[in-house]
Amino acid sequence: MDRSVIDVIGNTPLIRLKRASELTGCTILGKAEFMNPGQSVKDRAGLFIIRDAEKKGLLRPGGLIVEGTAGNTGIGLTLVAKALGYRTAIVIPQTQSQEKKDALKLLGAELIEVPAVPYRNQNNYIRISGRLAEKLAKTDPNGAIWANQFDNVANRDGHIEMTAEEIWNQTEGKIDGFVSAVGSGGTLAGVAAGLRSHSKAVKIALADPLGAALYSYYTTGELKSEGNSITEGIGQGRITANLEGFKPDFSYQVPDSEALPIVFDLVQEEGLCLGGSTGINIGGAIRLAKDLGPGHTIVTM
Repeated sequence: MDRSVIDVIGNTPLIRLKRASELTGCTILGKAEFMNPGQSVKDRAGLFIIRDAEKKGLLRPGGLIVEGTAGNTGIGLTLVAKALGYRTAIVIPQTQSQEKKDALKLLGAELIEVPAVPYRNQNNYIRISGRLAEKLAKTDPNGAIWANQFDNVANRDGHIEMTAEEIWNQTEGKIDGFVSAVGSGGTLAGVAAGLRSHSKAVKIALADPLGAALYSYYTTGELKSEGNSITEGIGQGRITANLEGFKPDFSYQVPDSEALPIVFDLVQEEGLCLGGSTGINIGGAIRLAKDLGPGHTIVTM
């Protein structure tokens, strides 16, 4: 029996993706992060960020956790916070889906919607959340912290300690590649570090949507973005602390025109109803499989 919702975060299964595997002659496996209680990989980040703050003595009972998020990290933070007796204030761009906003409200987060502007703008949602946390730390009777998922390496460390180990064990070490898109960078950089600690032969690939700048950075050295994407929660225009020291073996730019048919095929042919970021990830996995050749095992999220 699990003691709380926290105990069912992680240990998600790997599911063989039939069409992608048959198309490439490889075994392409998707880690079913939708089976986390908050229905995304970001539950892991929420758990490790809060536990790290506790270890450092930064959180007091009833304390407030402030975060700027496109939605999923806010959901992960809030469900963990509620289970442990904390509160959350979530700053979110107005452009994010209503479903995420509704979920945050239902979970009991204080939701603060702001206009969507680039990170370089001082009114970017991340920057606003940092200032808000600093202000509330001085005025809230129970104290407040800034989760800061993008530059808090507890995020990356959680994937080194947890996600990468799950993948290595579930594949019995028979894994040739790992592919993921980047939001904060915690998942890709953390899983990469964890898998590489077991075997330097595992190839790591970035799957980047249009509108993000990392594909350009890892292929040309310049942070440059072009185009746009309807996907939410992925796509980065800077090197976050979680990405410092990380370099992929392969980088792919996956347009929506390639990702969306994958998402629709998953529903129609495999009974998996997932989001746009999944399409980007699987699109990247298919490309890596074609580069590595038939007979390889590739994992994505």
